[in-house]
Order: sequence, then C-alpha cells, then structure tokens
Amino acid sequence: MEKLQHALQKAREQRGGATAGPRPVSGRAAAPLALAELWAALPAYEPQPKLLIHNRVVTFESGPAATSFDVLRTKMLLMMRKNGWRRLAITSPTSACGKTTTACNLALGLSRQPDLRAIVVELDLRRPAMATLLGTEPARDVTTMLTGEASFAEQALRVRDNVAISMARRPSSDPTKYMLSNETQERLKEIEARYRPDLMIFDLPPLLVGDDTRAFLSNVDCAMLVARADKTTVAQIDTAEKEIAEQTNVLGVVLNQCRHNDEASGYYGEDEY
Repeated sequence: MEKLQHALQKAREQRGGATAGPRPVSGRAAAPLALAELWAALPAYEPQPKLLIHNRVVTFESGPAATSFDVLRTKMLLMMRKNGWRRLAITSPTSACGKTTTACNLALGLSRQPDLRAIVVELDLRRPAMATLLGTEPARDVTTMLTGEASFAEQALRVRDNVAISMARRPSSDPTKYMLSNETQERLKEIEARYRPDLMIFDLPPLLVGDDTRAFLSNVDCAMLVARADKTTVAQIDTAEKEIAEQTNVLGVVLNQCRHNDEASGYYGEDEY
C-alpha cells in the first residue's frame, strides 16, 4: 500500500496536479523566527498611566518620581553584569514590604532601556498582585505556562518591545509543587534559550512566611531583599539574608517606606548594597 501511494503521489507531481508541499531551501529546515519577531509576537500591554501612578508604579516614563527606582535599576544591572548573573529573585522577609511593587517598577523601568531584554515572572502564587498593580490580566495563568499547558507566547504580555511579564490570574493553593518541579525548571530554560533575555526577574513570596521561596532560590543567580522601614526588624533582615545566602548570592537589601526620601510619594526608600 505504501509503495502504491508513493507511486500515485509521484505521478501527480509529475503531471503538476499536486505539489508535495513547501520544501526547505537547499534541503535545510525552515529558519526560526528572528528574535525581534518572537518578541513582537507577544501580546502588548497597554498601560493606564493614572492607574499605575495610583498603584505607585511610576517608572513607565522617566521623571522625578521614577528616580529612586532608576537608581536601583542601574545599580542592579551593573552588579549583575559585573558578576555574570542573569537571574534575579525579589523577595522580602514578611508580607506587605513592597516587593511586588518594586518588581513592577523595575520591569517598567527596564522597558525604557531598548538595548536590553528582560523577562519578569510572578511566582508569589498564594497572593498574586501584579495584575492588580499593572491594571491588566493575561489570557492564561502563569501556572499554565509553567506546566506547558500554554506557551510563553500565549501567556506573557509585552511592555514596549523589550520586556515580557508572565503573571498570575488567580491564587494557587499549592504553589510549592511548581517551585520544586523539574518541569518548571525545564520550561524556564526553554524560554530563556528561545527569547534570550539579558536578565530574568522572579517575584517570589515573602521568605519567612512559608517554604515557597526556599524551594525556588537555587534556580536564580542572586536575590534582592525588600524590607519595610516601619515594619521589618533587623533580626528578620538578618535571618532572611542568611537563608538566601545558603542557596544563592545576596544582591542587596532595599529599604522601603522611607518617607523622608520623597514626601510627594511617601513611598520610595533607599537601597543598601
């Protein structure tokens, strides 16, 4: 039967009545999409400036309000480049320290640097907040990307041409299974290889309130700790730094809620390295 089908197909091609379909040039496989095309194919995120400012996400455009985060962005990039680090985790000792707001501000601030590409992944899956802060929602949840149910192109949103954000749609009751999963590690490696970001940022849960962050820290090159000046104790910072150092490098500590630093916003703190 196979020989008969092959003969019929060959005869049709010779008569011009059918084609064998497109063939690669010179026998080579079709070229993959150019990197710029891959990024351009990601759904675009259309920001709402007033909502962003209301949520203290102030870095989409440059200006006085963005200065503290711009300084943090630059120091972060310089230190990571110096050490050859490409993956950064952002965490805090406890909740309500502003780590997700910091991650969002870094993401939008990086979008103003057209010479680099960055991917931001929300992994604080018990209390996701990025969709609220950014005023948008992805078509699919980040967990569908981590499990391979959805591709990165189907799930992530693009900010300008160079930053992609993969965020959650809903809380997860058991996120540690994603943090420890070999499948998650492989998916992130695939995305990194395909989209070739200069850096990847992971918004992780507070370190001292569960095991989710501990389960993931070994997958990053360094971690930034966000502390809240009017809430976080020195002992909590010390404990969190030690736990981070057991698995990866401590990039630095960001002290948040230093109101004297910017009375207009009442939010932006100083960073300590």
